[in-house]
This record gives sequence, structure tokens and C-alpha cells, in this order.
Amino acid sequence: MEWLIDLFRPHNLSLASTILLYSFVIFAGIYLGKIKFFGVSLGVTFVLFVGIVLGHFGYTVDGDVLHFLREFGLILFIFSIGMQVGPGFFSSFKEGGIQMNMLAMLSIALNVGIMITIYFLQGGSEGETSISQMVGIMSGAVTNTPGLGAAQQTFLQVNPDGYDVSQQMSMGYAAAYPLGVVGIILTMIILKVIFKINPEKETAEIESDEKTSALAPHKVTFRVTNEMINGLDMQKMHTLISVNYVISRIEKPDGRVIIPTAKDVLEINDVALVICSVQDEEIFSRFIGPKIEKTWEMETGPVVSRRILVTRTEYNGVKLGSLRLHSAYQLNVTRVNRAGVDLLAAPNLRLQMGDRITVVGKLDDINNLARKLGNSMKRLNEPNLITMFIGIFLGIIVGSIPLQFPGMSVPMKLGLAGGPLVVAILISAYGHKFHLVTYTNSSANLLLREIGICLFLASVGIAAGKDFAATVFNARGITWVGYGFAITVLPLIVTGIIARAKYKMNYFTICGMMSGNYTDPPALAYSNKVANNDAPAVAYSTVYPLTMFMRVIAAQVVILCFM
Repeated sequence: MEWLIDLFRPHNLSLASTILLYSFVIFAGIYLGKIKFFGVSLGVTFVLFVGIVLGHFGYTVDGDVLHFLREFGLILFIFSIGMQVGPGFFSSFKEGGIQMNMLAMLSIALNVGIMITIYFLQGGSEGETSISQMVGIMSGAVTNTPGLGAAQQTFLQVNPDGYDVSQQMSMGYAAAYPLGVVGIILTMIILKVIFKINPEKETAEIESDEKTSALAPHKVTFRVTNEMINGLDMQKMHTLISVNYVISRIEKPDGRVIIPTAKDVLEINDVALVICSVQDEEIFSRFIGPKIEKTWEMETGPVVSRRILVTRTEYNGVKLGSLRLHSAYQLNVTRVNRAGVDLLAAPNLRLQMGDRITVVGKLDDINNLARKLGNSMKRLNEPNLITMFIGIFLGIIVGSIPLQFPGMSVPMKLGLAGGPLVVAILISAYGHKFHLVTYTNSSANLLLREIGICLFLASVGIAAGKDFAATVFNARGITWVGYGFAITVLPLIVTGIIARAKYKMNYFTICGMMSGNYTDPPALAYSNKVANNDAPAVAYSTVYPLTMFMRVIAAQVVILCFM
């Protein structure tokens, strides 16, 4: 049995022993991360703590192997996040999102400001806590692992021989992380007490709002009573009504249902199904006639509504209007669903792989279009590895570009974290214009992301474990926990009060905004449980893309400014 004992012996740097070590750290960390303490679990982050424990007991990995696995894991994690948030990154700056994103930016500025204030109050460069340790504490306090990875990678760019010092960031991160998760939830409770929140009232307020946003597709039926449009064809109607809309179906007085083409006309007593934005409904009620209740999907007859998946690469990036569905297929497209969000079927909307387009027409015509567009769920399940590795290739090049800024002793680089993140966001948002297939199903994206973060956290934990106990489990470690708690709670209280007192935001929206601001899934899970609606998730997804990007950049900038 000597071979088995040797395989599990500390300081064994063989390949088999290294793989065993990583496998144990990852599966044990994931399993323990599912355990809830007072209803809150740390999730995959527990991999870091298991790695620290084994590192403390002498388990180690060859330096080159550990460095490769850590950086490659970080790249996979960051790139997968970029591909996930990219499609909604730029849309998050629209009207409703600007307010929340500005509050999130204020919170980031306060996090950095409090961290720098603490750094100077405890003695600056002469104090017990270095700037690298403070950045690690800040990353743990805001539960942002990509920020930790970006800061470590930037530090090593400036100080190639400072590997041991960079591990101090990991220790600060581990010390601050647990109370970082608790601090977010505690702040939500504090705000609830300060403003005497009534959850039932907040829920009723959400339910009374429009169920769809102002720009989302809205189905409404009108009876034609306006003599002035009697006999006008669809082409003429579009010149008179300038907003985006689709007249999906028209029911004639004799009961016939037609799919209108450009030459079909509206007549008195026709019933028209219009797809438009919510805020445009009044235009049609004034222009066409009164709104009526009618359930079109329950109608029997030759006209049906179906959803078609875009799964053929040749239609990736093609404008919807160029398909000429009216003339070629006698079909109307009423809306396009992309990543769970319904979009108006405007002629200039470019299709992307994975889009689900809702079409209305005869079943045979719909089947013909489905064959043309692919409509194959199996095709969507195939991973697009070409786009992924093109993105990583370009991301590393972009991350290596030196950017010189006044006041910095060395040029700034986005590095192996920031470069792939920027490129992933741009590719996922605009890749279709270069005929790059950017669609990745959620399961594949989540798998890559989880593998990446597990490799990164395991590497960081194993490397930091040797000195962790001596560094953290003492008076200084307790001080780090206090620093982290202040960095966590104070910015959230300030932004939460502003959001509620000045902008009158719904409490559940504020909870989701806080969770997204700290990119913290456990806090979002708690918010969803309390709210019992999707308001926290909507707010989380609104601020998450920009926040993730800015926290990665902020951690790098702090390191460069103080080195």
C-alpha cells in the first residue's frame, strides 16, 4: 500500500498527485459550499477555504503548474462572464438602468474610497496592512473574485518576483469574504427597519406596475371605427404611424382571418391584432378605434402562431426585414425573444443565433420558414469553440497592450482578466456583424464558468494556505475582518438610503441592485426568497454587467496607482 500512501502524501509534486489534490479541493469545496448557515451558503467560494486548509497542512503544487491552472481558470471564468453579460451590457444604460447603474458606480467609488482611507489611517506604506492586502480585503468585502484575480495578475506584471506578496491579497480576500456575504444581507435588513418597509405593500406596488417594460412587445386588439383610415393599406399606415409596430392579424366582418401584406387594407368593423410598445397603445386607440378583448390564440382556422429558433449560421447578423417574410412566405413576425427578453420585430433588427421569432401565418408556410432558419434545438446544444478561442486569443492581445496614464509609474494593462472580459463583452454584443456565432446555451456557459472559477480558487487557496493561519488567526486578522465589514456595509447603506429616500425605489429592487452591485448570488437568492417575485433578479441583471467590469478595472487601477 506504499504507492497509495505516497499518492496522498504532502509535497508530492507528481502529476497524478496534483490532479488528485485539485479534484478533492474542488469537490469537497462545492459540497461544503452548499451547507447553509442561517439560510445563507457561500457556494463555490468554499473551494478557496478547502484549498487553504490543505495548503496549511503542507499540500502543494509545482509552481509553474499552479500558475498555469490559476491563470487559465481565471481566463475561462472571466471570458464566460463577459459572454453572459455582453448582450445586455449596453442596453443596461437605457432610461431605467441609468439610475441604478449610477448608484452602483457610487457604491464602487465609496468602496475604493473607504479602503484607501483605512489604508492611510492605519499608517499607509508604513502601516501593518499593505495596499495589496487592502485590495484583497476589498475584493472579499464586495465578494468579487474576478477583482481579486485581476489585482493579483496586475501586481505580478509590475513585480514579477512578488508572487509571495500577491498571496497576501488571497488572505485578505478570505478573511473578509464571509462577513461580506452576511454584511449585504444585514444591510437589507437595516434599510427595512430604517424605512419601516411593509413587504406586502412593496409587492402590491410591483404588481400594479406594467407587467412589461415600455419598450417590450405588447399585444392589443382594436376594432376599426375611424372612417379616415377606411381603405388604407398597410404600407400607407406605416407612413402615417411612425412608431415601431406590427399588425399581426386582421379578422374581417365575415369571420375570415388574414395575415396582412403591404397591399392589404383596413376597413370599418375589421378587428386588428397590433403588436406595439405599451406607451404607444394610445396612439392606435385614437387612430384606429376602441380597444377590445379577444383571445386570438384560441381561434380555430388556417392562421396559427408559432415560435421558430434561428439555428443556421448564415442568418446570424441578418436583418429581419431582409427575409421578406410578407412576400416570400405570407407570414408576419410579431416579436423576437433573445436571451429571455422579448424585442419588437423591427425590420432593422439583426437576428442572432438562438433567437426565437414568433411568426403568424399558415402552418405550411411556417414550416417552410422553420426549415430555412434551422429550428434545431440540437444545433444550439453544440458549443461554439471557435468563437470562444478567438475571443480568448484577442483578449490576451488586448490585455497586453500598455496604456500610459499620467501619475502612473508604469503603463497600465488590462491583463489576463480585463482583456478577455472586454473582448467577450464586445464579441457577444457585436460579433454577429462579423458573422461570429456568439450563442452559447446557458448550461455550457455555466459549466465553463464554474470550471474556471474552481481552478482559480483552488490554486489561490493551495498557494495561500501555508501562511494563512499565522497571518489571519491573530489580532491583525480580526482587524482585517473589521476593515472588510466597513467596506461592505457603509457604501450599501449610503446608496440604499439615496435609492429609497431620493429616487423612491421599490425595496425589492434595491435589494436586487445591492446584490448585483456586489455580484453576489447568495444575496440575490436571499432577496428572491424575501420578495417572492422577479424584481430583485431584474435589478441584479441591470447593474451586474457594468459593475463586474468596473470592479475588475478598479482593483487593477488601485494596484497601479500605489505601486
